[in-house]
Amino acid sequence: MIAIPAVDLRDGACVQLVGGSYAHEQLRVENPLEVARGWARAGFQRLHLVDLDAATGRGDNSAIVRDILGEVPANVQAGGGVRSGDTVERLLGEGAQWVVLGTRALEEPEWLAGTASTFPGQLIVAADVRERHVVTRGWSRTLDRTVLDVVERLNDIPLGGVLVTAVHREGQLAGTDLFLMEDVAELSVHPVIASGGIANVGDLRELAERGIAAAVIGMALYTGALDARAVAEEFAS
Repeated sequence: MIAIPAVDLRDGACVQLVGGSYAHEQLRVENPLEVARGWARAGFQRLHLVDLDAATGRGDNSAIVRDILGEVPANVQAGGGVRSGDTVERLLGEGAQWVVLGTRALEEPEWLAGTASTFPGQLIVAADVRERHVVTRGWSRTLDRTVLDVVERLNDIPLGGVLVTAVHREGQLAGTDLFLMEDVAELSVHPVIASGGIANVGDLRELAERGIAAAVIGMALYTGALDARAVAEEFAS
């Protein structure tokens, strides 16, 4: 399993939110490019880069995204408000290895299927989950499908992975939702990336034991609860 630091962009800064709520910003660092460089220096081979403003229609941080993609020596999965094939193509052209799709991919399966056929293996579908129900549009809309229903429908699409975030655990250092992640890993034919609540090395090891391919880590790295270099070394592939 590979560990992936989260670099979440908001108002030109790198932030960490609690519980999937924009009203609960727990941490802010003013130089996202230097943050990303720091994770690469610590030994991480992959970054999770999300433009939260673009995801919620509050603006965008496209210049910062472009700088990180062009200047940081790491594989990057980039997303946030990606709702067109043109944006996918632009991000890949700027250096992203994968593009993360959320709301439109989940709400318009025909669009996702067509876009994935154009970019096979280069798209990651992100399913944000509260109590097993998928939420979209910046966590403001709850779909009538469970995450397992969604994952099953994604199995026939040529994706690069499925990212499942337990937003009810996000930013709280309360431990990951192991039962959720285990069920998703058993059902999905795609590599599963887990996110939300990871607090310690034990969480990471338990995810690895359950067949999770990668884990996105936020608050635990930013607060120092996890030793970045040790995590990067142990969870490198």
